[in-house]
Amino acid sequence: MSYAPRIPIRPLTDLEWHALLPYVLRRSPQGRQIGDLRARMNALFRLTATDAPWKDAAAPGIAAESLARYYRRLTHAGLWERLLQALHDAAPNHPLRGIEAMICRAARRAHRLRGLGLLVLARRLGFRRALNGPPWLLPHPDLSENLLEAGPPAPHLRKPWLRVLKALVGRQSIPRAVRLAWV
Repeated sequence: MSYAPRIPIRPLTDLEWHALLPYVLRRSPQGRQIGDLRARMNALFRLTATDAPWKDAAAPGIAAESLARYYRRLTHAGLWERLLQALHDAAPNHPLRGIEAMICRAARRAHRLRGLGLLVLARRLGFRRALNGPPWLLPHPDLSENLLEAGPPAPHLRKPWLRVLKALVGRQSIPRAVRLAWV
């Protein structure tokens, strides 16, 4: 099955690669040397730009299992959170801004491994593209905490207040068509 890219796919430029390199080197696991780190990151961004499964990762000299394992290691090391924070702090003309869409797509795929913390960070920093679905269907921890701190409302407002809290918890599951349609 062919998976169309959700964002324009292109290799990293030299400037973008040099801006990304300090974050990747710090998060790369120690051990066996990685042959061509830039080619691996290009392949990783190429795959995360689509909805294709990891087994469809086609990169010369890089096995799909190896690429998926490397992505998991980077995710567990917190790379995507650090890159989202760096994007938030970066100037508008910073080279990382050129690959913002690719970073958001990669962070979006990391939501199952990183959990609610990544979702909260993406929401707080304003990266809606890094969310795994429409914001109104996802949990909103900040707002629910504020509502709980305010305390229970008057008795005649209790039912609407509970409905709002239930909506802030988010859907238990988002339909696949809705999740995939979210850009």
